[in-house]
Amino acid sequence: MFIKLLIIFTLVPIVELYVLIEAGRQIGVGATIGMIILTGIAGAYLARSQGFNLINRIQTDLNQGRIPAEEMMDGAMILAGGLLLLTPGFCTDLFGFCLLTPVTRKFIKVWIKKWLDLKIQRGEINFR
Repeated sequence: MFIKLLIIFTLVPIVELYVLIEAGRQIGVGATIGMIILTGIAGAYLARSQGFNLINRIQTDLNQGRIPAEEMMDGAMILAGGLLLLTPGFCTDLFGFCLLTPVTRKFIKVWIKKWLDLKIQRGEINFR
């Protein structure tokens, strides 16, 4: 686990810096900074609107006596997407937007469910 975290905390910033430097070379520093600001504003708006939509779906499920399991998973993904958009860089912004967009979030959710099922079957995750 330590090795995975070490790779994530060193490799991701290196890739982000490289992409930002190359973007600055290709389109200019001002345009790169403008795009970073624009993705931040768009991400904040998308996270806010998806969050409010999610709260309404959770309230509807609870009012109908259902457990909002899918919505809780969506909530975790929206939170993660919002956090990724807070970090400067185009790669994390792209993945953050994928987590905030309902169409792509659906595909990522299917993949996460399969991954969790596999972990449970292997006995790597236990419920008490």
